[in-house]
Amino acid sequence: MPEKQNDSGRSDESRRLRLGVELELIAEQLRSLARAQDRLHDLYEAVLGRDVDLPVVLQLIVDTAMELVGARYGALGVLAEDGAYLAQFIPVGLSEQERADLAEVDFPRGLGLLGHLIAVPESLRVDDIPTHPDSAGFPPGHPPMRTLLGAAISTRGQIYGDLYVAERRDGRPFDAHDEALIVALAGAAGLAIDDARLYEQTRLDAERFQRLLLPRLPDLRPFDAAAAYCPASTPGHIGGDWYDALLVPDHACAAVIGDVVGHDLQAAAAMAQIRNMLRALLYDQRTPPSAVLARLDRAPQAITDQPVTTACLARVEPARAGSWTLRWSTAGHPPPLLLTPDRQARYLPADPDVPLGVDTAQPRHDHTHPLPAGATLVFFTDGLFEHPAHPVETGLERLAVLATEHAALPLPDFVHALADHHPSDGHDDMAILALRIPRT
Repeated sequence: MPEKQNDSGRSDESRRLRLGVELELIAEQLRSLARAQDRLHDLYEAVLGRDVDLPVVLQLIVDTAMELVGARYGALGVLAEDGAYLAQFIPVGLSEQERADLAEVDFPRGLGLLGHLIAVPESLRVDDIPTHPDSAGFPPGHPPMRTLLGAAISTRGQIYGDLYVAERRDGRPFDAHDEALIVALAGAAGLAIDDARLYEQTRLDAERFQRLLLPRLPDLRPFDAAAAYCPASTPGHIGGDWYDALLVPDHACAAVIGDVVGHDLQAAAAMAQIRNMLRALLYDQRTPPSAVLARLDRAPQAITDQPVTTACLARVEPARAGSWTLRWSTAGHPPPLLLTPDRQARYLPADPDVPLGVDTAQPRHDHTHPLPAGATLVFFTDGLFEHPAHPVETGLERLAVLATEHAALPLPDFVHALADHHPSDGHDDMAILALRIPRT
């Protein structure tokens, strides 16, 4: 009898242990589901928040997939328009050495198991890749992989691409729980990608609209002029930077650079209104820049809500034979940069008057400076030099050095060199206008 009681006790203890293990597995799955829910929520919040550029979203989808199932590798393949092959492939998890080993190998085009997912857009779970009938092997240098889990991503009823993960970090094959997570993520990813693509198209349309508002510089001979505009790197940022240059009736060359406060279509539309009004005032009046800015400041008050705008308006006027005079007025705008023919750079500082749209009662002032023949004037907006990690003075100093380094370039190449190598962090859009004074 005692032996039977011992056997029964051991059996009860064994059942309790098995039950404890099963409960712990259930608890771990519940924790995993909670983490998955949090990650899916974070993914969609990222799309609804700032990180809405499509490449950022695609990378985030792969990172989320790998974290959800504990995978060592992950990838996302984007199908070509005809859906026949992968036009884009985003791998994640490769080491520096693995990337170097695959440097000469083209990204997958959709053969083997990747092609299986293209042909059969359903979830795919493989425990032993080499033995799968659709396996096509790996190229030289590819890290060894045995297990694979994939799911198709759809947007608006069309297959957009495929999401893959490979090799669980614990060495076990992917299970049905992992598959359910990846399928759920692929569904959420389709919504996120669709929103990102819509946002990207809207941003491109807005940027195209803004570029259409900017002028094509007219023939300014005997002056040479060039301009460049670059949108901000910040997603959704549409700015009000603008420039213009024209010959006015009294044989002077007028140049203006401005920045409407705001980062939306309203700022861009306001920029177009102000620029067109300024053009009319320049043709109508042979008056100093300060008087033109004062009238520009007053006129919109009567017809529309004028946003705060910084601007620098300049006139290059002929002086005695072979020389020129710069006359300018600034409404809260950075000073122009003067490059002399011997490639010396200096800013033309002057106490700036208040921006447009602030106080029409404040006086506006003119400033003058002689210009040597062959000199270059550079007008620009603050997006070209401002950086949150540096003082404004540091950005201006670096811009001056950059200008001297490229001063010998033809003017179109010069302005693009400034735009390409700008010392700012790119958070704001930037406009550049360069005017070269005749040598004779």
